[in-house]
Amino acid sequence: MTDTVVDARITELAAEITRLREQVAGAQRLAQRAEDRGQVENLFNRYMYLHNAFQDEQIIPLWVKEGTEGIRARYTNAGQYTTWESVTRYHRDRPTPPGKLILHATTTPVIEVAGDGQTAKGVWLMAGTESGLTDPKVAETFPDMYSPDEVLGQKVWAHWVWCKYAIDFLKQDGEWKFWKFRCYELARAPFEENWVSFGLKNQGAFDLDLMYFGDDGKPVFMPPADEPVPTTNHPYSPETAQKLEPVPPVAHDHFTDTFA
Repeated sequence: MTDTVVDARITELAAEITRLREQVAGAQRLAQRAEDRGQVENLFNRYMYLHNAFQDEQIIPLWVKEGTEGIRARYTNAGQYTTWESVTRYHRDRPTPPGKLILHATTTPVIEVAGDGQTAKGVWLMAGTESGLTDPKVAETFPDMYSPDEVLGQKVWAHWVWCKYAIDFLKQDGEWKFWKFRCYELARAPFEENWVSFGLKNQGAFDLDLMYFGDDGKPVFMPPADEPVPTTNHPYSPETAQKLEPVPPVAHDHFTDTFA
């Protein structure tokens, strides 16, 4: 075998090794992205299980560390929260009153991990039920949301509810965390009423800072917001057309703030 043939063979082998290394590196990147996507989906699913069980103190560690730049949460048109303290205040001391039920089931996730592996974006749809008992005197404040009959001497509120979520995640110390969180209420309706007629008279509710109904069904209001919302969102109305919001994320290399 001549030196020329040997040199050519060495060149071929070197090229083959380079190609195999690139294939392995590509497979590793795909595997890591799939692992990251799975961890992001598990994080949100864990949040929802804890939220349904009123275990909000366990949700706080799922957020980015205190002092992380860019943290944000938004639930209504009453304002948004932009500090770790104000964001996590939403989860502190959330009561578990007797008779209260929240069952939110999320579906249809679209999750994209950024090419740099440091951030991820996800959107979800949610369909659920919410219910509880309220002192009749307290119920007079929100008369349209209650069922006609009483249970255990209290007014009953039992609602269907549909929402959308748009969330940005940040990887910190090798773990995925909530970074920017937005909930859009799409529609709700009392058990005895359809969402079309209720939607027509419920438009103003999303502008209020009502957070949930606590002990004895008394309303608990959102903490003071850090800043106003840049744009308003309103739930379904028979007088408006639906729009694509939030826009599902697409493949991207680095974070851009698409859910603001």
